[in-house]
Amino acid sequence: MQFGIFTVGDVTPDPTTGRAPTEAERIKAMVTIAQKAEEVGLDVFATGEHHNPPFVPSSPTTMLGYVAARTERLILSTATTLITTNDPVKIAEDYAMLQHLADGRVDLMLGRGNTPPVYPWFGQDIRQGIPLAIENYHLLHRLWREDVVDWEGRFRTPLRGFTATPRPLDGVPPFVWHGSIRSPEIAEQAAYYGDGFFANHIFWPKEHFIRLVGLYRERFEHHGHGTADQAIVGLGGQVFLRERSQDAVAEFRPYFDHAPVYGGGPSLEEFTEQTPLTVGSPQEAIDKTLTFREHFGDYQRQLFLVDHAGLPLKTVLEQLDLLGERVVPVLRAELDARRPAHVPDAPTHASLRAAAAR
Repeated sequence: MQFGIFTVGDVTPDPTTGRAPTEAERIKAMVTIAQKAEEVGLDVFATGEHHNPPFVPSSPTTMLGYVAARTERLILSTATTLITTNDPVKIAEDYAMLQHLADGRVDLMLGRGNTPPVYPWFGQDIRQGIPLAIENYHLLHRLWREDVVDWEGRFRTPLRGFTATPRPLDGVPPFVWHGSIRSPEIAEQAAYYGDGFFANHIFWPKEHFIRLVGLYRERFEHHGHGTADQAIVGLGGQVFLRERSQDAVAEFRPYFDHAPVYGGGPSLEEFTEQTPLTVGSPQEAIDKTLTFREHFGDYQRQLFLVDHAGLPLKTVLEQLDLLGERVVPVLRAELDARRPAHVPDAPTHASLRAAAAR
């Protein structure tokens, strides 16, 4: 079981002070957060990809390459790599390069994104989002596995005798998670290739995501990759922790109420009841996260959002201390003990390399 954090990289004013970090401060803070994640014993740091304010992570490989040089063990991932608006040739080469620099500590999560204007900015039509995702990944999958590729599709110029460089480290492509919050076609795509499926169920009620994950598991088995309970599933979550739950609620409420992604919607109490958000004590976070297995089955990766909505860096680092010291060790022990022997661990470069050698 892998535990980690993901960031959306928003530049949001702190509602308690009115001050917003500069872009430079926010970017450097993300690096500090990643280093802290490794320090407290987490497994994964993931960054989103956005090309519009108030977000800054427009170049995930630049960020992750910098973090790779400052960490030793941390798996470096994306919370979204835009498979629809990035050229799959560029994705293939950029992430293979990162894979070499990070000694294999790299995977990525592909998604369509949730910002409609990004499509025309990169010369694409949002109405073609699903076909773009399907075709572009088919090409990316081939580019990492075939030394010479001939290709012709609907959405990019043909390739003739093309070799993407560098080749994947040890001949093993980075593991791919397909992230979706609403599209059964993406769950099917992940199942078809035997890749991972990441349900970032931080906004909608769990029933919607139970159906998506269930579809992915069913189709994973249909396509011959193993039994449904052996499918590779990742989940998102959100926490704000203090020793006493009433202190957590009082401190987090102004950040929740003014957050760019959900401020002005349901109340904090409604949101914590309906979604994975936990605002409370470490034990409350443990108890709620353990229910995810009841809803989705045994899964391989749990990522938490901890650094959004204008929260000061000092507060975020305190959250990571609580996660690393009080929450994740208990979750890791509990979930690993409950997972049947035939359910696989989360893939790593080492495990994928060993499987390829068999």
